[in-house]
Amino acid sequence: MKSGKCRSPGRNIFATAILTHALTVFVAFPATVWGAGEDDWNKILAEAKREGQVNVYLSYDVLLPHFQKEYPEIKAVAVVGRGNDLTQRLISERRAEKYLADVISTGPRNSDFYHAKIYDPLRPALILPEVLDQSKWWMGKHLYADPNQELALIYLGVIQGGSVSYNTKLVNATEFKSLWDILNPRWKGKIETRDIRTPGPGSGAMRFFYHNPQLGPNFVRRLFAEMDVGLFRDFRQGADGLANGKFAICIGCVEIADLQQKGLPVGNLGVMKEGAGIVSNSGTVGLVNRAPHPNAAKVFINWLLSRKGQIALQNELANTDDAVDSLRVDIPKDMVPPRARRVEGVKYLLLDSRPEYLEMQPIIKLMEEALAEGKKK
Repeated sequence: MKSGKCRSPGRNIFATAILTHALTVFVAFPATVWGAGEDDWNKILAEAKREGQVNVYLSYDVLLPHFQKEYPEIKAVAVVGRGNDLTQRLISERRAEKYLADVISTGPRNSDFYHAKIYDPLRPALILPEVLDQSKWWMGKHLYADPNQELALIYLGVIQGGSVSYNTKLVNATEFKSLWDILNPRWKGKIETRDIRTPGPGSGAMRFFYHNPQLGPNFVRRLFAEMDVGLFRDFRQGADGLANGKFAICIGCVEIADLQQKGLPVGNLGVMKEGAGIVSNSGTVGLVNRAPHPNAAKVFINWLLSRKGQIALQNELANTDDAVDSLRVDIPKDMVPPRARRVEGVKYLLLDSRPEYLEMQPIIKLMEEALAEGKKK
């Protein structure tokens, strides 16, 4: 029913001012955006606690005590290993119709997962507002390793600036301004590189060389054809060869930080003028389908991608050779060592974001042809 009374102009102006202020506040402070709704999250959390367990296949088990502290009602069971080993294990289990895994967190080169349809789409499982807010992530968006950009989210972006190591007694690092300096004839027979025909660390460096427009296939060809490089598959063998002076330069050596702490004469050349590649270092996460604990899986993934989860990961690995830099940009980075930390102004090539960047066969073929060419000289 309409009132017969007229409102005064002053009251109308006052009411309009209040409404305008309210709308301004609403625009300035939007409501929290939940992926599936806050009530849905609470239901998922309650179901996860009822399930009581989450089985995570991953490379970094240092995270699990932090998750356990946050969610003591959900037992975190880890299967730990390198990406390729975890991939083969999970595929073998599925072929035997054993559906044990809930979450897989490894490296990006798991195309077998995509073809075998082992993943469920991840986007519907992202629920926490801070995880969904893509402005909190590097480049202002979620980055995925799979071709359809929906299955394996990349949450780490570690620079490959430390992929070229050197013996400090044999090399003056200040002489290296460009990666092309490695091909100086004086280093012939003094360079070792990991054999990229087996999966593992070092592949990222070769992918960066191959796809970088300032280096490209010609750089890779010359490295293997002209420099009489030594190849290693055992990581300890590579590190020892550098530390004892058998080789002056190593591409793909690991455990350099550990050797430095022991006082051995090794270091990393760092980022040069061609920029650096970025790899995920086992930092992708996917939701396994037919999971035995689907709700606990969602809770773990959201925690892993949260501020708490990513800070915990950076802190735990900071003083190791596996030091990582989260793709979250809204968390402190001071604990990330310079060799692993992204820096403003550097040209980066994200090596895990495009299918062609992940393909090793063209690089391996070129390497083998160049090695054969070098033997003929």
